Amino acid sequence: MSKTLFDKVWDAHVVRKIEGGPDVLFIDRHLIHEVTSPVAFLGLKSRGIKVLYPERTFATADHNTPTINQHLPVSDPLSANQLKALETNSNEYGISHWGLGHQKNGIVHVVGPEYGITQPGSTIVCGDSHTSTHGAFGAIAFGIGTSEVEMVLSTQCIMQPKPKKMRINVTGSLGRGVTPKDVALFIISKLTTSGATGYFVEYAGEVFEKMSMEGRMTVCNLSIEMGARGGMIAPDETTINYVKGREFSPKGEAWDRAMEYWKTLKTDEDAVFDKELTFDGSSIEPMITYGTNPGMGMGISNPIPDAEQVEGGVATYEKSLKYMGFSEGQTMVGKKVDYVFVGSCTNGRIEDFRAFASIVKGKKKAENVTAWLVPGSHIVEAQIKEEGLLDIFNEAGFTLRQPGCSACLAMNDDKIPAGKYAVSTSNRNFEGRQGPGARTMLASPLVAAAAAVTGVVTDPRTLIQ
Repeated sequence: MSKTLFDKVWDAHVVRKIEGGPDVLFIDRHLIHEVTSPVAFLGLKSRGIKVLYPERTFATADHNTPTINQHLPVSDPLSANQLKALETNSNEYGISHWGLGHQKNGIVHVVGPEYGITQPGSTIVCGDSHTSTHGAFGAIAFGIGTSEVEMVLSTQCIMQPKPKKMRINVTGSLGRGVTPKDVALFIISKLTTSGATGYFVEYAGEVFEKMSMEGRMTVCNLSIEMGARGGMIAPDETTINYVKGREFSPKGEAWDRAMEYWKTLKTDEDAVFDKELTFDGSSIEPMITYGTNPGMGMGISNPIPDAEQVEGGVATYEKSLKYMGFSEGQTMVGKKVDYVFVGSCTNGRIEDFRAFASIVKGKKKAENVTAWLVPGSHIVEAQIKEEGLLDIFNEAGFTLRQPGCSACLAMNDDKIPAGKYAVSTSNRNFEGRQGPGARTMLASPLVAAAAAVTGVVTDPRTLIQ
């Protein structure tokens, strides 16, 4: 019987089917961080259970980490306790731990691919919703809750109902100044934040085939923001070239066997999806959000739509615009910007900083803007320096911070003050997401760069040489 890519990977990992219930799914790789793991380890201790396969679990500190002076003790007591608990638990159970100061430390969904932990055809889970990032490699990857983290630690399996299947095709080519982040925000604006609920999405078409692995990770990262369980892209030569030679990638004969399997990881021609959508890539322009969920996005040259044009109810829409201080019919271009954040598991990779540098080179940071440039890992940090991007940033008045989740969420010191506007390359713009009262506009690194040098929301196409 013909199968989709999702079917092939899922079915290969089913340990047991429960009649009328979920599947018992074997998990190849388990990623943990300091926020969702402490309670799971307490559960193991209370029941006297060990970690079944500690070599399949990898721990890194990211959510609570400061992005300056990481050599100093963490000042926030809650953050410090969670970071210490991750270290203690990892050491006790024999789990690889990459804490602050470790050369491999960084955002969990950035370091996983960098070190070859993420591989095609694998199942990957983490106590973090944006685990969908790893689907860019043709893996089934999704976020899990604390009790499920405990389940995976103790059994290396998880009980999950099999999602429905959706394919989203984006055909043609992207226009000037349009990035993978714009593609993802465009799709979410069309589907809304609940349009893919209950589905696992496969992305297909020329636009994704032409994307780098960094771009594919950005798209899959944002799958969760339209309600999907996860997203994935079939592995190809771009994928293989990225994975080959990394620390945890297969070597020698194991690589040859892996290649044989990976070559089968594509949807059969006559396989059927529960839902299929197609968009024209040339119709996408640089995107920006104007509301308080990722689905409230639009092309940067458009006016903010009227309530009648948006799903979700008039009262909810008006509340969102009131929080943001915006009105229907207004243009976003020219809106004052107070903060710019480049980073997160969505846009904290080297390609994102190259894009930012391409705009700010030879210009100066706007005086009214506070900018936080935060690499997703020490590898990205080193690349920024090696490629001369740091010199470009410094000459333009920007400074580079140390790796971590930073201003993606208000769990560390990098918080946007109440009432201030931030153009952010992260993944969520909910009320208070980047700090109590913070007003977040999601956008690509190019849009962020344009705002950083002009001090207002600016169409990056006007600054591209």
